Amino acid sequence: MIAVWLLTIPFAMAQDTEIQPYEVIKEIDSVEVRFYPSATLVTTSGGNNFGKLFQYISGNNESNQKIAMTAPVYRSESKSEMAFVMPSSVHKKGAPAPKGENVSVEVTPPRYVAAIHYSGYTNNRKEALHKKRLMDVLQQNGIEIMGIVEILGYDSPYKVYNRRNEVLVEIAYAN
Repeated sequence: MIAVWLLTIPFAMAQDTEIQPYEVIKEIDSVEVRFYPSATLVTTSGGNNFGKLFQYISGNNESNQKIAMTAPVYRSESKSEMAFVMPSSVHKKGAPAPKGENVSVEVTPPRYVAAIHYSGYTNNRKEALHKKRLMDVLQQNGIEIMGIVEILGYDSPYKVYNRRNEVLVEIAYAN
């Protein structure tokens, strides 16, 4: 019985969520240069960030609309800010206004970013290591940084295998 349960764990932990679309333009070493089209984010800061955003997608918004969880979840490097990406259907229709305190909806412009990914559970040490690798590659290739560093997580905290995390920064890029 235990063997059957252990064999089902990877399937139970499989992620079936919408991923924010992007196009890989170029790869430089382990860094991807990506183009992200416009997206809608619901953002917050000031503590209990995940809880406030989860309440929003659970219906704590002006339309009392439940919204599917998507990936990735964005965090600022300082961990003081967090954002959920809205599903493409919500982006097209427009996201409902938030009811929660310190929660806002933002439509991002299209942008180019540089990203480096890593696996496992994230922590400050891993984030700093991958940020340094990302910044070194950008500097060595003369790519101008336009934004702040963001940490992206793609998986539920309960997913054990094949976890995906990224360090990302907006860049100036001309095709």
